Amino acid sequence: MKKILLSMSVMALCFTSCKKEVKVETEITTTDTAKVVTEEAPEAEKPMDSVAEMEAWQKYMTPGEAHKFLAADNGSWTNEMTFWHDENSKPEKATSTSETKMILGGRYQESNYKGNMMGMPFEGRSTVAYDNSTKEFISTWIDNMGTGMMVMKGEMSPDGKSLDFKGEMVDPTKEKAVWCRELFTVVDANTRKMEMFCMKNGKQHKNMEIIMKRK
Repeated sequence: MKKILLSMSVMALCFTSCKKEVKVETEITTTDTAKVVTEEAPEAEKPMDSVAEMEAWQKYMTPGEAHKFLAADNGSWTNEMTFWHDENSKPEKATSTSETKMILGGRYQESNYKGNMMGMPFEGRSTVAYDNSTKEFISTWIDNMGTGMMVMKGEMSPDGKSLDFKGEMVDPTKEKAVWCRELFTVVDANTRKMEMFCMKNGKQHKNMEIIMKRK
């Protein structure tokens, strides 16, 4: 109430000492401001029952069938890697080994890679999650040949044999993030195939393939 009386007093002073046009402009500004504040006021959320809240968190944190799918990759692997600079270039070969395991109570998959690439020691790490709430797989990748992180989101194929991820990775030659895709396929119980694609000249270009064999 004190603020309202103060505002009325200020408006009265403006009326007696200022031109009519200034008064109208002040009133419009004040009204518009009040309107904006009213429109931007967030709608109050309804409180959630404590039991229902606990059940929601329990459902969110409990590993399910998607996590069992990831756990099937646990173990040691040898990886035959093939790279293509563009669709007309000759393939380049490299090898690596990897160790895959589920961490944090079977909720996330972690894989550590080691090998040689372009005459240099290579080391990389990936994590894969399945978010029970958003119903999507999430993949991250870091390695010693960059300083960024690749983040992708994907879904499982209807036959339950592959994961199709899409996201962004940094292209240092362009100094910006570019579109990328990863297709991970279960070939058989002890064989996996990972294919990477980037966008070139408006179409997908396959730039890497890894055939993984369980030791």
